Amino acid sequence: MNPENPLDNVRIVLSHPSHPGNIGASARAMKTMGLSSLVLVSPRFFPDREADVLASKAVDVLTQARVCTSLDEALSGTVLAAALSARRRELSHAVYSPSKAAGILLQQAQQKPVALVFGGETSGLSNEQIIKCQMLVRIPANPDYSALNLAAAVQVMCYELRLALENSVPRESEFEAASFEEIEMFYRHLENVLVGTGFLNPEQPKRLMERLRRLFSRTRLEKDEVDLLRGILNSIRQ
Repeated sequence: MNPENPLDNVRIVLSHPSHPGNIGASARAMKTMGLSSLVLVSPRFFPDREADVLASKAVDVLTQARVCTSLDEALSGTVLAAALSARRRELSHAVYSPSKAAGILLQQAQQKPVALVFGGETSGLSNEQIIKCQMLVRIPANPDYSALNLAAAVQVMCYELRLALENSVPRESEFEAASFEEIEMFYRHLENVLVGTGFLNPEQPKRLMERLRRLFSRTRLEKDEVDLLRGILNSIRQ
């Protein structure tokens, strides 16, 4: 899927948003920067009049929004996902600035869908949700008060994507990135083999799979590399 505008390949994913006004304001932020793909994971209220009001002239983004019941469903078909979080995380992915992350996402979006994932207003993203992504993005803020409003965070990232687009030189990707589904199947395959060899005790996993996800997330796995790794796992199983 190679769109004329790579921003068409960027999904803004709002996971468990509780305030419909933030959904509407996020839609407005997206449209002002040229993005249109909004995905909502189990929103508390949607559709909602308040969302329509805050969206202003971006109601079309809300009308086209896709509602999912899980983050896996929202990330289906993507080759790269970046999680937004202000909190320090144990076993964190490498942390990127908004501008650096936007450039990487936009490059991948020239070929396949990518996603920016935002957590709910109350608790943000869980560790389990973050490890479904390959990148962690932190917006610089006052360390004494870093609680950025959800729609404001969406606006910052959409602006950075727009800026990256304005400054980009179109080029073809040098490799075919593995899809979200292919990577998740690899992790399930890896876990099964590690349990079978006795290296992983399912009764006391000690966050082994989370550490391995963090390791592989730094490599930006290609489709051929996933096939190679699964071939190795099959040979171990045999």
